[in-house]
Amino acid sequence: MLSIIDKYILKRYLITFSMMLLLFVPIGIIIDVSEKVNKMIENKVPFKAIASYYVDFTVYFANLLFPIFLFLSIIWFTSKLANNTEIIAILSSGISFTRFLRPYIIGATLVSIFALLVGFFLVPKASEGFKNFRYMYLIGNGQNEIRDNSNVFRQISSDEYIFVSSFNSQSQMAFDFSMEKFEKDKLKYKISASRIKWNERQKTYSLFNFKKRKVGETNDILESADKKDTVFKFDLEDLTPVVFIAETLSYTDLTKFIDKERARGSSNINTYLVVLYKKYSIPVSAFILTIIAVAVSSMKRRGGMGTNLAIGILLAFAFVFLDKIFGVLAEKSAAPPIIAVWIPNILFGILALFLLRNAKR
Repeated sequence: MLSIIDKYILKRYLITFSMMLLLFVPIGIIIDVSEKVNKMIENKVPFKAIASYYVDFTVYFANLLFPIFLFLSIIWFTSKLANNTEIIAILSSGISFTRFLRPYIIGATLVSIFALLVGFFLVPKASEGFKNFRYMYLIGNGQNEIRDNSNVFRQISSDEYIFVSSFNSQSQMAFDFSMEKFEKDKLKYKISASRIKWNERQKTYSLFNFKKRKVGETNDILESADKKDTVFKFDLEDLTPVVFIAETLSYTDLTKFIDKERARGSSNINTYLVVLYKKYSIPVSAFILTIIAVAVSSMKRRGGMGTNLAIGILLAFAFVFLDKIFGVLAEKSAAPPIIAVWIPNILFGILALFLLRNAKR
């Protein structure tokens, strides 16, 4: 059963966080409009597309800076409680600091559940609209820029592998194509071509400088042609997935997509795993940042609320900085994505326990 103090603090927690979102999201929109308005006018972007973009931008922006908004809102209203000596009065009444934290933890739970659901279902759709608008209208119809179209390797079945060095989505042509077929871990045949082109009308592929080598028991069989039309099981579009595709998928679709790309030997698998693990790590950060914010701002300081806000802003941006650094590290290196994604939470979790211990004293 919530006490009057619990309801009072919980109400302030949720209202201040909501007001922080309502304050900073419009500022973000204004800054974004000022940066892109010339490009929008130049490309004659329809008003409906712009309106839809900024709806998606609101969700995308709020989710991206969610830890900072939450952290600063708690610092703000808890510092006011401390400056008004309300916290001293609460603790002097016999309530322990741990008990004082209860409404904050309840608030963090509500925010985390909301962030989890939004991250699973709403953010993917908003990310798709946000990214598509940018590449459609703001980056010169850059469809090639948003595709992983170089050195693409795929496993298309349990014993078949294909490779292309590069792919052009407009001409639907790939270069330096090769396909290998295995049987019981032994190479059965290999097909290679300098170019492979998809023929939309015939639903076939044209291979240029075609070569095929069948591996025999004693002799290999070689076949070659300047051009050969044939049919394959795969689609060239599958070879070049959109780089940000993982951000646009719901949780269920994302897990299926990752399993499919892992089986194909995708070079972007770490990028997709980072997106998946962050769906869990960001909501958990709400608890960690809540404890840090309360521990930092619950004591009355000589500099007042300004000192607490300065410390809060420094810690919040340090968290976001670490989150970005380790996210890129997981995508570009051999570091296990799940460890890299959770390191900021682990480090700040240790800091939260340290600050909480001092705050109790």
